[in-house]
Amino acid sequence: MKVKHLVTLLDWTADEIRAVLDLAHRMKKDARLGRLSPTLTDKTLALVFEKSSMRTRVSFEVAMAQLGGHSIYLSQSDINLGKREPVKDGARVLSRYVDCIAARVHSHATVEELAAYSTIPVINALSDRVHPCQALADIMTVQERFPAREDVTLAYIGDANNVARSLAIICAKLGFGCRIACPPAYQFDEETLAQIRSRARGAFQLTDSPAEAAAGADVLYADTWVSMGDEAEAQQRKRDFEAYRIDSALLGMASEDAIVMHCLPAYRGNEITDEVIEGPHSVVFDQAENRLHAQRALLQVLLGG
Repeated sequence: MKVKHLVTLLDWTADEIRAVLDLAHRMKKDARLGRLSPTLTDKTLALVFEKSSMRTRVSFEVAMAQLGGHSIYLSQSDINLGKREPVKDGARVLSRYVDCIAARVHSHATVEELAAYSTIPVINALSDRVHPCQALADIMTVQERFPAREDVTLAYIGDANNVARSLAIICAKLGFGCRIACPPAYQFDEETLAQIRSRARGAFQLTDSPAEAAAGADVLYADTWVSMGDEAEAQQRKRDFEAYRIDSALLGMASEDAIVMHCLPAYRGNEITDEVIEGPHSVVFDQAENRLHAQRALLQVLLGG
């Protein structure tokens, strides 16, 4: 029986993505009513983290606990995959111990190799290429705010990084409009553009103009200008992205009922102003909460059917 992984949302059909999101909404309601069932009793999730995180670690651990399962946290110093032993060996050993692996890694090749050699589901909890778990929570949040609409347009302002890539992929799959505003030197590579355009069921636009992207948009989305691993470029990036800030002026160009999103942590005054993130259009903390609900549904689908 073929094992189902989530390495990238490119590998999932629109129906599979919708099934996770529909379940996430139902399970969120059940959780608030105290009606979650222990469907993953005796299941164990290994959290293989080369990069530290608050939201990713806590949301996965809480999700497993709420479903009656367990989790074990393995930092880079604990196993040092790819250095202390080959990734493929670690994948096969963990497959004998646990029921699922969530990997937060530097290189996308690491999570690809884990999936290739694992006999249990592997979840990409972040790589330098994509961040599918974040995208699931993001679209869940959009659906909550625009439940009756299928013509939502999301405008991402900033670095075309792993978060932007996964947002563009999931929007393409589900038929949402997606605009990416980014300086020319930081835009998607040709492979990514081909992947998105070949799957796009909604309008996709790549521009270097934040104003063009924001005009009439339903969602404005920001992420840090300096991701983990880019610290050496911090000063140059701050100069290059100075015009790519979500502030009140840019928000004023979006639709009247637009929402503002950020995957956190936010560097207020850089990619987003404090006024906007604390303002009435912000759904940043609903979005953060939905990491728990989306990942709980994902674990249920992969481990519980």
